[in-house]
Amino acid sequence: MGITTVSSRDFNQDVSKSKRAACTGPVFITDRGHPAHVLLTIEHYQKITGKQKSIIDLLSMPELADIDFEIPRISKQLYKPANLS
Repeated sequence: MGITTVSSRDFNQDVSKSKRAACTGPVFITDRGHPAHVLLTIEHYQKITGKQKSIIDLLSMPELADIDFEIPRISKQLYKPANLS
């Protein structure tokens, strides 16, 4: 995995080149000579962050369509009225 460094100016002039470089490793984008941003493929990002699927992704799974789920109603009063006397 190679690390590529490009200036902000070079990045703006040829985004496609930086995107291709990101396929082989992270691309550091510098601003006035100092690293300011990192360009990664989504696969690499998910690998290093250990990103799990969101609850929305999990609930939209077709195999979950057959699961019956009913939210129970709460019969008890959840609060007490304030005594202002």
